[in-house]
Amino acid sequence: MRVIGTAGHVDHGKSTLIAALTGTHPDRLKEEQAREMTIELGFGWMTLPDGEEVGIVDVPGHRDFIENMLSGIGGIDAALLVIAADEGIMPQTKEHLAILDLLQIPGGLIVLTKTDLAPDPEWLDLLEADIHAAVSETVLKDAPIVRVSAKTKTGLKELITNLQVLLENKPARLDLNRPRLPIDRVFSMSGFGTVVTGTLSDGHFTVGDEVEILPGGMKGRIRGLQTHKRKEDRAVLGSRTAVNISGVDTESIRRGEMVVHPNQYQPTRRLDARFRLLKDASASVKHGDEVKFFVGASETIATLRLLGTEELLPGKEGWIQLELRDSIVTVRGDKYILRRPSPSETLGGGVIVDHQPKGRHKRFNEDTLKSLVALAKGSPADILSEAALALNAAPLKEMVAKSRLESATAESALAELINNGQLILLEGGDPTTVSNILAIALPHWNALRERILQTVEAHHRQFPLRRGIPREELKSRLKLQPRVFNVIVNKLIADRAITDHSVWLSKPEHEIRFDGADQLKAKDLLRTFDKNPYATPSLKECQNEAGEEVVNALIELEELVPVSQEVLFRKKDYDALVDKVRAAIQANGQITLAEARDAFGTTRKYVQALLEHLDAIGVTIRAGDARRLRK
Repeated sequence: MRVIGTAGHVDHGKSTLIAALTGTHPDRLKEEQAREMTIELGFGWMTLPDGEEVGIVDVPGHRDFIENMLSGIGGIDAALLVIAADEGIMPQTKEHLAILDLLQIPGGLIVLTKTDLAPDPEWLDLLEADIHAAVSETVLKDAPIVRVSAKTKTGLKELITNLQVLLENKPARLDLNRPRLPIDRVFSMSGFGTVVTGTLSDGHFTVGDEVEILPGGMKGRIRGLQTHKRKEDRAVLGSRTAVNISGVDTESIRRGEMVVHPNQYQPTRRLDARFRLLKDASASVKHGDEVKFFVGASETIATLRLLGTEELLPGKEGWIQLELRDSIVTVRGDKYILRRPSPSETLGGGVIVDHQPKGRHKRFNEDTLKSLVALAKGSPADILSEAALALNAAPLKEMVAKSRLESATAESALAELINNGQLILLEGGDPTTVSNILAIALPHWNALRERILQTVEAHHRQFPLRRGIPREELKSRLKLQPRVFNVIVNKLIADRAITDHSVWLSKPEHEIRFDGADQLKAKDLLRTFDKNPYATPSLKECQNEAGEEVVNALIELEELVPVSQEVLFRKKDYDALVDKVRAAIQANGQITLAEARDAFGTTRKYVQALLEHLDAIGVTIRAGDARRLRK
């Protein structure tokens, strides 16, 4: 699930564009509709031609509501920078572009709207040249420009095609199994109670999960989940999600708080970060300045502590420590924005390198600055974890080699990742930095495990009369190397997530069950065996009468026993025949094919198939024209 965000100057057609794409107008407030201006966040959704659903966040373009815009833009996968053809680049166009660049939004498109109002084609060409110059040093420097008119519907198909191509080339986010939902809306629904919305990151939620709302600390339980107004049992990573929470009331929740699983996150009021001051900033920033801090959907006042310098000039970068007025939830690697409270102005932003520093730093301490540089690269465990994520399932020694950590450091980092469950061992043995044991990072394991279980479940739904999915078919679908496939399947079997049936694999709860029609077919077929239990219908005749799936199911359930590619017996008749063969040999020392044929009152075809089958499974052994019991 992907989320797209709009950005751009007020009245440049963001909301109208979303309405044209999705059929839903994102302006939901009466004041917004009356003023024809987005004030709060709005939302829409659409399905791309390849079947992928995407959510679209509409943000305010007016300078008075730029801080509302920041609440919705942080969790997006790509941006649509909207510029009206009749006005071109305007002040909030530049400010929104700067914010997209500071947050390092993974990619985007530039949408030239209201092209029906352009004076002539040459005007559009000149405008595109201005746009290319404006974005040349930002994350959108390579973004295509698409000409669109929501009024005449021109360019919409091209925009959708470009959006699909953009998302196809962006890797999906990894489920880290530590979900965070930054709350951007809170409301109450009659009959349901408290509902919060946001863009889900770092994991997934399931109906029934216990959750905590931080920094307040209130606890509740997920009563229901919705994505794009559709009920879901599970909200997936990256989705626009509405969460109905029991046990909490709306008055106790505010925008910017975070819905999480208990005991996974700790609020903070101090953090270390790398900061870039915009080159267009009106003035430098100084140590002790008061700023507005924005991360996710939260905002708070903060005191800026410059480290290593007294002043940071426009266009420059440096290390900062922020003392926050209010507690927030954030983690290392989150992107943030700083604004000047008065007069309002976006100053810059960057990335958080430590969300839980031990205390106030000495501002000009060289060891502190070196430590921050190292933290920006990541702790040894972080570095090894990133190497594991890059390799997927791989031997431990390859992960360590990719991390380029020193041996002793890597040994400690490896133990940390294994102990906290971030690295899953797929084989037994001593997990050292030089061992060939296969391992996999937890997000990849969770994703692969879920994919395997869903594939097996889908096979059960498609073929309910089969024992399970053939191993080779599953391996082919997963496109895994044999060694990796085998160890992963073996682990799932050991964990009792799937059941091993030799060449088939199934969910533990799966049972072969006939529906009404198939049950009748099975009963009718078995009745035909009553007529002459030792001269039975051939396999092909059985399949023609009851269908291949029913016959295979009866074989799986051991109602029918195949003794050759053509001959089957009912289980009770097969057991009787085996007992008679044993008894005859014990009485006479041996039995010939002709003797068995006459004793059972059948033909050579059936007796020969049975005796050769008994030879194959080790009951009898052939001696010339006769059979004897194998010792």
